[in-house]
Amino acid sequence: HVQLVESGGGSVQAGGSLRLSCAASGYTVSRLCMGWYRQAPGNQPEGVARIRAYDGRASYADSVKGRFTMSRDSAKNAVYLQMTSLAPDDTAKYYCVAANVVCDRWWGPEIGYWGQGTQVTVS
Repeated sequence: HVQLVESGGGSVQAGGSLRLSCAASGYTVSRLCMGWYRQAPGNQPEGVARIRAYDGRASYADSVKGRFTMSRDSAKNAVYLQMTSLAPDDTAKYYCVAANVVCDRWWGPEIGYWGQGTQVTVS
């Protein structure tokens, strides 16, 4: 049974930083495409960052490039999202996602395993 548990969200002032964590169980993070998505009220989920299974290479949405960094720790079976220079537009619920996909593009919310999410609020 695949389970993803996010943590690290909270409230922060504009320009601040947060680090989100996602602990995985039931599978190995290095064997699936891992992603971070976010959803603001009234909006569809949007991909923020993803990391390829076979080489750990990360890709980012244009809106977060240069500010967010996704990483993977296979020993801890976890992925992380380091967020810096946060802005009010980054306010959303952030979800950790694992999917058996090619990992060269974003995917829809009907695909993969999704965590419960962690709220990030930037004011």
